[in-house]
Amino acid sequence: MPQIPVDLTFLTNLVVVYGMNLVGALLLAVVGFWIAGAAERTVSRALMASKRMDLTVAGFLASLAKYGLLAVTLVAILQLVGVQATSLIAVLGAASLAIGLALQGTLSNMAAGVMLLLFRPFRIGDHIEVGGKSGVVKDLNFFVTELAGGDNVQILIPNASVWGQALINYSAYPTRRVEAAVTAAPGEDPEAVAQDVKAFLRDNPNVLDDPAPDVKPAAYADSGVELAVKAWAPARQTDALKVELGRYVAERRKASGATLQPAE
Repeated sequence: MPQIPVDLTFLTNLVVVYGMNLVGALLLAVVGFWIAGAAERTVSRALMASKRMDLTVAGFLASLAKYGLLAVTLVAILQLVGVQATSLIAVLGAASLAIGLALQGTLSNMAAGVMLLLFRPFRIGDHIEVGGKSGVVKDLNFFVTELAGGDNVQILIPNASVWGQALINYSAYPTRRVEAAVTAAPGEDPEAVAQDVKAFLRDNPNVLDDPAPDVKPAAYADSGVELAVKAWAPARQTDALKVELGRYVAERRKASGATLQPAE
């Protein structure tokens, strides 16, 4: 059986060339990942140097810079190992339709994430409620919004669900109104009860003077006169004020024997 002559010089050159290309690709990958990480940190620091820059937008732009450099690194590595960028683009173009159909949910989450970052209905640190979930915003990336629940449990909501539903932002405005109902029992002077409630609100450090608290009759019944109580508080103190109002109403109920209850 005839033997095929082996050109050792050709094989040696082939191994050297591809070996050098492989080593170069590995070095390029390491350098590219390092540069991408450094760029992310640099962009983040540069953006956060401005007091007007939102933390959510800064994180998004820093991630965009990182992944953009990683994409450039990947193309450079493929060219170094012999894969032409034009061929790669053609393959990606042919596969884009199938990928798009397979990842409809993922792509919709990404598009919703971009819209959330552009219009910014909330910021990191805001207390929001969406999709039946409530918590403090911890992070917003391309795909999910991360909340910390009241018991500090992590809540991950797909961005498409956040963007496509009604959203309540409890931190959007600096002040919020707290309401309650106090009943002046038969035999009690409604005006005297109203003055007593106003005195409680006036002495409470969580209640704002402007707008001033409001206490006025809302309904008359055989059980007494129901007084509607409305008071404004800083957004972060509303929960504390609700608790204090509930305690005050309970103490008045116990003292007067009236049917007193805080409003929902």
